[in-house]
Amino acid sequence: MSDSIDLRRVLIVLPALNEEHNIDKIIAEVRSELPEVGMLVVDDGSTDRTAQRARESGAQVARLPVNLGVGGALRTGFRYAARHGYQVVVQVDADGQHNPAEVPELLRELATADLVIGARFAGKGEYKARGPRWWAMKLFSTVLSWLSGEKLTDVTSGFKASGPRAVAMFAQHYPAEYLGDTLESLVMAVRGGLKVRQVPVAMRMRMGGTPSTSPVKSAVYLMRASLALLLALMRRKPVQGSNEAA
Repeated sequence: MSDSIDLRRVLIVLPALNEEHNIDKIIAEVRSELPEVGMLVVDDGSTDRTAQRARESGAQVARLPVNLGVGGALRTGFRYAARHGYQVVVQVDADGQHNPAEVPELLRELATADLVIGARFAGKGEYKARGPRWWAMKLFSTVLSWLSGEKLTDVTSGFKASGPRAVAMFAQHYPAEYLGDTLESLVMAVRGGLKVRQVPVAMRMRMGGTPSTSPVKSAVYLMRASLALLLALMRRKPVQGSNEAA
């Protein structure tokens, strides 16, 4: 890990929606692997005991009164980080698919990058996508690779580390719309002059609960994600230091 990163200035943000069966296990894993980091669970309008179990497990909790989606939850996380002096934000999903033991790999890459993606299709692990979802991921990776000048194979990954410049930008402008947490945030970062890179990671199975994917949802995903990417490319470039929305 880069010696320039003070783990006390690293915030792990876990967006969570009805993850009462998983959240305590994830918090325990993070504490075991990275005992010095801060941790914020953003309860995105859960109707179960997610917030209660997160607090009981020792994490800070921000509760959203309604479900805003991952983008809205992460926007809350970045603003919390900026207000409390955190220099680095690492997004970790609350369903157990991201392994906290791989966070140090993302942090090391921040020595030469502003935003690091934990990539599922980069030669590590056995995660596979099929059908419309695979074609969508392939298309979006091609477009973002061209924009960034870096080979990016998994631009829809939710496992990411943001360095100081990215935290400053996202605290002001993080998009909350559909796929804003993946496609639009990456487009924003690239167009804002941030360096984006990836490191290979292995995706795990959910610890519990029910996944939200299905063949019909995958087909809808392709259409909606294509529109989201198009809209992201049409938006104005973010200007740091301005309170005006990007």
